[in-house]
Amino acid sequence: MMLGQEPRQTTSNVGHLKKPSIQALIHGLNRHYYSMVIDYRKNELEEQMLTNLYKKTWVAGLITLDFACHTLANHEIIANMARHSENYNLRVRDEEGRTVEELLVANVGKVDPKRHLEHGVDEVMAANIMQVLGIMLKTLVF
Repeated sequence: MMLGQEPRQTTSNVGHLKKPSIQALIHGLNRHYYSMVIDYRKNELEEQMLTNLYKKTWVAGLITLDFACHTLANHEIIANMARHSENYNLRVRDEEGRTVEELLVANVGKVDPKRHLEHGVDEVMAANIMQVLGIMLKTLVF
């Protein structure tokens, strides 16, 4: 120890201290806390590698589901579509004689059956087309 100082090097983080915000005080953080900026630099090759990390390959479109799983998924989606079509029919009947503003107020926060029907149709068609094409390709190739 030379002249009352420790022989090792010390650093200061005084510039990084922040006063706690009101929200932090409410949650019980009554002391100063550190807020240090952490920055990562990546070159173009690293960025390209990270964007391709979870990318689907061309083989992903050729994978077919088990028949039992596929039929079960189809039955579930079609059952949901039947329920949404009944709700859509009721909504169309309720819309008769109402103004546009009344319809907007009446349907706030409710499930939109038309949108769910469209989504179900798209999902069933895409899954069935991919399944049929995958099976046809497998029968021809293998």
